[in-house]
Amino acid sequence: MDILVTGGAGQVGLELQRLAWPEGVRLHAPDRATFDLTDPGSVAALFASRSFAAVINPAAYTAVDKAQGEVAAAFLVNAQGPALLAEASARAGIPLVQVSTDYVFDGTKADPYVETDPVGPLGVYGASKLAGELAVRSGNPRSVVLRTAWVVSARRANFLKTMLRLAAERPALRVVDDQRGCPTSAADIARALETITLRLIEDRDAPTGLYHFVNAGEASWCGLARAVLARSAARGGPHVPVEAIATADYPTPARRPANSRLATAKIRRDFAITPRPWQDAIHDIVDELVPATPLPGA
Repeated sequence: MDILVTGGAGQVGLELQRLAWPEGVRLHAPDRATFDLTDPGSVAALFASRSFAAVINPAAYTAVDKAQGEVAAAFLVNAQGPALLAEASARAGIPLVQVSTDYVFDGTKADPYVETDPVGPLGVYGASKLAGELAVRSGNPRSVVLRTAWVVSARRANFLKTMLRLAAERPALRVVDDQRGCPTSAADIARALETITLRLIEDRDAPTGLYHFVNAGEASWCGLARAVLARSAARGGPHVPVEAIATADYPTPARRPANSRLATAKIRRDFAITPRPWQDAIHDIVDELVPATPLPGA
């Protein structure tokens, strides 16, 4: 059976394609040159060309600051694209799994956010992703929206890779310490998506709706940077001191939630998915990016 994966060149899309899916499952991940999820004609043509068992949509406009000045572009990808996929997948009678973000929340809650908490995006990116959530949930009753946060991997651009690059170029780094969240491996997100998607395919009565998935534990951006560079140092890679600064010391066009922590009890209960600690996930990624340097005399 074929599963359509959008955004195949992104962090999560690439990890979905690296998984060892069950025998008989084939991922179809068309590139932008052959498929435009924001174009009704392109979506219709793809669904007419073959039968899919499910759709996974991690594709997104993710330039958070740039989105403040490109509202139409952000909503085109993050809202209209999911709406078209919801319509097409519902017509085909197949499930749709949509990837969303912690940025649908305003970050003022003291505790980790649960799926039933009120939303309140602080910027265009979060608002566009929320619009995509609503389109999917209203357009296809057999859908799951999976919110995640602080995604990192050994592929594509992300915070972890930026820290390693800057540590090799600068004597010290200054990183925000008053925003807290749950660093999350794109590979772990992919495995969660696989579990959910196969369940939806096999069981028409499988749970649907909103779910949160992040790696276990929490950190600030500064804490994450220090953990990344400590692991790099242990492997003989780049490492420099990291100074903690306030959000006010690093102004950006788009406001970030001060609290991006997401609770995962619901996905544990309904899909038996238990996230591993973020430190373990980060170690795996750093180990892939920083080859271990043998000790002298070894």
